[in-house]
Amino acid sequence: MTVLGKAFLSHSSSSLPLFGVAGWSNSGKTTLIEKLTLHFSGEGLRVATIKHTHHKFDIDAPGSDTARHRAAGAAETAIVSGSRVAFIEEIESAGEPALEAVAERLRPADIILVEGYKAANIPKIEVRRAAVAPEKLLAPTDPMVLAIAADYEVDAHGKPVFDLNDIDNIAALIARTVGPFKRVLQRA
Repeated sequence: MTVLGKAFLSHSSSSLPLFGVAGWSNSGKTTLIEKLTLHFSGEGLRVATIKHTHHKFDIDAPGSDTARHRAAGAAETAIVSGSRVAFIEEIESAGEPALEAVAERLRPADIILVEGYKAANIPKIEVRRAAVAPEKLLAPTDPMVLAIAADYEVDAHGKPVFDLNDIDNIAALIARTVGPFKRVLQRA
């Protein structure tokens, strides 16, 4: 069992302030996460984010010290400076960890915005752009999709629809769903 799996077993995920931003490729998920992060952090909240990808990724530059550590067989590698820290864990044989297990490894946050994870059992907003309109709507079949944010008129099957740039009202929906916020920054 990976460290992530152990962390998940030892904690309850019910108190995690997770809120998802889901949609198809190029629908605007990252842009919406950026705007929401700016909004909430501007209100003095500690915001954490989790990004899911279906692609293999690497945060190490080939030949870097940490890449060399990993190539030598390190199961986990950390790189630390005066302004940033990153942890890299090799998990290929263990498989992808559950969203909640990843969230448990983060420092306490008022809100954890999750990009991707379309099938996750967390409250989420579906992002739609006219450019990818032919893709299947998630809202009609996923009760965890609370609303849709779109740049075109869409049939949301009775769920609220926000303009993709209406950050104040989208943030208000998220605050009502995940809040009240504990203001982690104020306690630090």
